[in-house]
Amino acid sequence: MSSKRRGSARQGGVTLIELIIFIVIVGVAVMAVLGVLSMTTRNSADPLRRKQALMIAEGLLEEVQLAKFTFCQPGAGNVETAANAAACENGLAENWGAEGGSRPHDNINDYVAAAGKPAAAFDLNGRLSDANGNAMPVNGYSASVTVTPQALGGIGAAGAAADTEVLRIRVTVSYGSEQVVLDGFRTRYAPNFP
Repeated sequence: MSSKRRGSARQGGVTLIELIIFIVIVGVAVMAVLGVLSMTTRNSADPLRRKQALMIAEGLLEEVQLAKFTFCQPGAGNVETAANAAACENGLAENWGAEGGSRPHDNINDYVAAAGKPAAAFDLNGRLSDANGNAMPVNGYSASVTVTPQALGGIGAAGAAADTEVLRIRVTVSYGSEQVVLDGFRTRYAPNFP
């Protein structure tokens, strides 16, 4: 005689509680994936803007580094031969700030009004401008430059003197809440070289 138990055999399937737990877990996972996709889409343009800001900063830093680094203003008769600022003819020693106010500047220290103070030397009516003072075809970027006398490897001295031998140049390009900062140095290795 075989005795069959009734009710002891379990039916296959999923209970209502298991189904609800499964739906909650899948819903949380889908929300996490959608959150990551949303963040990625929202920030996908940032690498492009950062790359543009870096290119702008490199160009502006190069512009300043390639400017003349003489002791005298171009109007001095001995601009090519002066060995220090005191030797400039007619009192035309190069000093902080642009003489004419417009670009292109004739010397590195014309980009700022004072040593160690950031200046919007590349600003043209709220837009970035190139070395000739023409507006650049980019929007949403601003830039500043800081030129600071620096001691470097036993050459030059920190301070505010415009006739120092070493200058540290810092270019900051801002876009939105981000910024790119580049530093460079310029030594007076050949003060009378154009």
